[in-house]
Amino acid sequence: MASTLFFQPFVLSSPTPLVSYSPLRAFLPGRLSPHRRSVSLSTTVMAEKPASATCTKLPHVLTVAGSDSGGGAGIQADIKACGAMGVYCSSVITAVTAQNTVGVQGVHPVPEKFIEKQLESVLSDMEVDVVKTGMLPSLGVIKVLCESLKRFPVKALVVDPVMVSTSGDTLSAPSTLSGYRDELFRLADIVTPNLKEASALLGGMQLQAVSDMSLAAKSIHKFGPKNVLVKGGDLSGSTEAVDIFFDGETCYELHGSRVQTRNTHGTGCTLASCIAAELAKGHPMLHAVKAAKAFVESALHYSKDIAMGSGPQGPFDHLFRLKSSPYNVEPRLKFNPDDLFLYAVTDSGMNGKWGRSMTDAVKAAIKGGATIIQLREKEMKTQEFIQTAKACMEVCQPHKIPLLINDRVDVALACNADGVHVGQSDMQAHTVRALLGPGKIIGISCKTVAQAEKAWMDGADYIGCGGVFPTNTKKDNITIGLEGLKEICLASKLPVVAIGGIGIGNANLVMEIGMKNLKGVAVVSALFDRENVEGEARKLRSVLERVFSGAS
Repeated sequence: MASTLFFQPFVLSSPTPLVSYSPLRAFLPGRLSPHRRSVSLSTTVMAEKPASATCTKLPHVLTVAGSDSGGGAGIQADIKACGAMGVYCSSVITAVTAQNTVGVQGVHPVPEKFIEKQLESVLSDMEVDVVKTGMLPSLGVIKVLCESLKRFPVKALVVDPVMVSTSGDTLSAPSTLSGYRDELFRLADIVTPNLKEASALLGGMQLQAVSDMSLAAKSIHKFGPKNVLVKGGDLSGSTEAVDIFFDGETCYELHGSRVQTRNTHGTGCTLASCIAAELAKGHPMLHAVKAAKAFVESALHYSKDIAMGSGPQGPFDHLFRLKSSPYNVEPRLKFNPDDLFLYAVTDSGMNGKWGRSMTDAVKAAIKGGATIIQLREKEMKTQEFIQTAKACMEVCQPHKIPLLINDRVDVALACNADGVHVGQSDMQAHTVRALLGPGKIIGISCKTVAQAEKAWMDGADYIGCGGVFPTNTKKDNITIGLEGLKEICLASKLPVVAIGGIGIGNANLVMEIGMKNLKGVAVVSALFDRENVEGEARKLRSVLERVFSGAS
């Protein structure tokens, strides 16, 4: 049976951790908070000797592909994609093409001997982590590459079996099919054919449904690659962009939104390069595939209205993260699981009881050390809720505290909140993602292992687990206890925040269960049903910090 996954929002992973961060250290004197980083610039001096073992090694991808004079695909796309993912990219050029948004006007293959020389130059000297292939114009080039990889082994090989350009122009000889199937695939860690390429590799098999893609992925896996990703971007009749990932045991359906744009030239090259970049950083394969898919979708969303060239297919902007985005592709705050440390959930009824506004409550919670805020409002009219949420956003932004909206995707969109938290009976996470777009934070309430597993497959960023203890904020709320919390943490692939009846008197018991992915506690009445929100937040934070300090 296939598993269904909905992509995670694109988050740039740092190739080398520079700061060991904990929520406690962020608030201790002399420590470096991730929200308050300072950068020191110094003059670079050319070293007289080779880099020592203490120097930082950059993750390194070598792309072996053709040059696209239009800059949208080929090595140009590969280098830009790797750069956007924070990875160094070198290149071996297999062919020089004359192409633009109209199509390919000419192909000039590079002699095989010179391709071999390029491969030797880079592989023998520059500590390549991952090789990614694109256009390999002949069987001879495939043989040269295979021999080079045997001489100079790398950590991973990503094969994008480019045969036909996006515009329909042939880019490789028919003999390359046997080279892929009989030689290169058996060396590959993953191959990434689109529907046409998968069909060609399988002798003309028709791929007209997701079930056909699953069968194709399993069939291609028999040629020897460790993993197969069949890309369904061209699948007719599909309202989503569905890809099939097969790891030799399980077929995963990877769902994303289908972006309506002409600017799709180079998507296949970019996807494979992003996978290679994530592998070069040391990430596991499925993570790499999901991160790559999310990056491509984000880039397409940003670039959907770009005008470049007069042909049917234009390029997209790989460096969208450097610019502001009307689609909010780049969030103000990248999701950091450590932000779940002290998760404050507001309650207007409690605030009204103590005669304070929502914004005053949020200010006090932040001042007391809250690391993330969720606005939960069941009674307020929509327009009033939107105005209140906007005011709270103005409070949170200067402190770089994420603000989430409980349940109400419409309110989150209207106030440009950092994300949404939904329950089991609310809108599903993949639907929320389609509405909010890539880059927003999505949390889901879970009480069972099955719900936690589904949250991961649906593309949530974290789960709220509980109620851990009995609570008065929700009627008939089933409690799971500390053992239930521990069971779900063990099963969850996502960060977890505990919720339900938690306060100063028992927060230590929650955090002391010793689960690495349990990142904090979420509280409602322990803060907002008290006269002094700031003071209670400080006390609760102190309890959490003592537990955290003892654990570390």
